[in-house]
Amino acid sequence: MSLLRQTPGIAPSLSTGRMALLAIPLAVALVACGAKDGAPAAAGPAGGGMPPATVGVVTVSSQAVALQSELPGRVSALRVAQVRARVNGVVLQRAFREGSEVKAGQVLYQLDSAPYRAAFESAQATVVKAQATLAQATAQVERNKALVEANAISKQEFTTLQTTQRQAEADLGVAKAAAETARINLAYATITAPISGRIGQSSVTEGALVGAADATALATIQQTGSVYVNFTQSSTEVLRLRKAIASKQLRASGDGSVPVRIVLEDGSELPKAGKLLFSDLTVDATSGQITLRAEVSNADGLLLPGQYVRVRLSQAELPSGILLPQQAVTRTNQGDTVLVVGEDGKPGPRPVKVGNSQNNQWVILGGLKEGDQVIVDGFQKMLVPGAPVKTVPWSPNAAPAGAAPAGAPGAAASAPAAAASAAAK
Repeated sequence: MSLLRQTPGIAPSLSTGRMALLAIPLAVALVACGAKDGAPAAAGPAGGGMPPATVGVVTVSSQAVALQSELPGRVSALRVAQVRARVNGVVLQRAFREGSEVKAGQVLYQLDSAPYRAAFESAQATVVKAQATLAQATAQVERNKALVEANAISKQEFTTLQTTQRQAEADLGVAKAAAETARINLAYATITAPISGRIGQSSVTEGALVGAADATALATIQQTGSVYVNFTQSSTEVLRLRKAIASKQLRASGDGSVPVRIVLEDGSELPKAGKLLFSDLTVDATSGQITLRAEVSNADGLLLPGQYVRVRLSQAELPSGILLPQQAVTRTNQGDTVLVVGEDGKPGPRPVKVGNSQNNQWVILGGLKEGDQVIVDGFQKMLVPGAPVKTVPWSPNAAPAGAAPAGAPGAAASAPAAAASAAAK
């Protein structure tokens, strides 16, 4: 010991070695404490393997799947009527609120009716005058009928009286027609709604002079409780659709019509399906397309005339089809594949045949069978290729498979293991 004290360079070396010897039992104790607290052992030959990764899977099951095509379309109103003036006049009143619902026959505009009322009253007076003239001519004919039979007057004179009576009858008919025309013009001074529906913007205000020859309509009324959706499809697809309907490959609605689904601009789908009405009789020679029309209920008013939508039209129906979430399928130039968990718990690639898409799902036409477990979530946790995995059912709204919440015991238990590893080093 005295020698060590006299040699300055040797003491530090021995102190460092002694500290290293003391650190080994400390590291062992920390590891033992971590194992006692339930912390997983460190990876390596002495600590054992990593736990299997947790993945979300869907179990394949067959169902009736409609093969659909998605086509662009435009919305149009069921009925459209332009409100126009049928007589000339100054607008005295607008009796509706723009954008509101109106009923057929409801008063929309009131024109100045004074000149038409005067014309109607004049025509009525002409009718009364013609009636008086006819009554006088008829009385003369009746009074002279006995005289002509007694040869008291000539037959020529009696014929003249009969002619005058007929002329009075004709004049009365003309007067009545003129009175009816004046009554109609007077009624036209009150402009009413031709159909029920939603009325748009008014193009005139009070004080404006309008007439039957105006090119611009006063307003437009559209019926949108149900709307039309017009879209086009190739003649080949239309022929295939007709064959599918004729061979009962496509399930029709209760009234025999083909259902269609409408997708809005934000990607949402209307809950109620429409029905295909007809296809045009001719094919566009330049594009080879045929115009189709569907009728869709629009009670909530989501569809507006002129709006762009997508139309999902069923072309046929697979009695035993398979649907998979799109994220479960890997699509490359070499083909489409999915990861299927085998009986030994190990995932493996499986080539599949993919059809069209429906609601963020792929229609699988081949490569899978009932009961197969396809991995949808947790690909990033499979660090070792071919290693067994732990499967949990997957759902679109569930949290990612194997995700640990913040502050979980597993996360806290890793701290002692990290400290032991650092101490061992």
